[in-house]
Amino acid sequence: MAKKILIINGHPNKESLNHAFAEAYKKGAQQSNADVKCICIADLNFNPNLEFGYQKRTEHEPDLSDAWEKIKWADHLVWIHPVWWGGLPALMKGFIDRLFLPGFAFQYRENSMLWDKLLKGKTAHIITTLDQPSWYYWLVYGRPSVNQLKKSTLQFCGIAHVKVSYFGIIKNSTESKRLQWISEVEEFGKKLK
Repeated sequence: MAKKILIINGHPNKESLNHAFAEAYKKGAQQSNADVKCICIADLNFNPNLEFGYQKRTEHEPDLSDAWEKIKWADHLVWIHPVWWGGLPALMKGFIDRLFLPGFAFQYRENSMLWDKLLKGKTAHIITTLDQPSWYYWLVYGRPSVNQLKKSTLQFCGIAHVKVSYFGIIKNSTESKRLQWISEVEEFGKKLK
């Protein structure tokens, strides 16, 4: 049975390196006979603001309902995004806020601090771009985007195995370096990791 891969591109610019990474991963995964679906968050029509918090449910727009069905379908989620101001792009954060809700991705237990993790059995790979060395991002800033997406979102919801790959420094990279990185991401897709 083919592995079901969902690529989620969190960069709003289709001319970005992140977009090229999403295409490269897809190409590699298809060469390995994976079943691949993609979400480019910038293409979705939805309000990224969780207007009422958890006090009142905001109905999903059709694009969000479709995105959630893809997340449930997938065995492996590939998140591709830049690090901006140490964190996720605003639209990507809004996508997570609107979808990873109680009853969908997790469920708090009544009269308990514990919760049920509703996305168990899935794996993930975060591919992120930086304008600083990854060691500096970790040592000086503590990797806030990774802590947010990997630990506070994916692992919180039951996705225990999450790989992280960093690419940078983007702002000073040459075309040949970018092509090398794109090739590396295609290899990730071929290896389905």
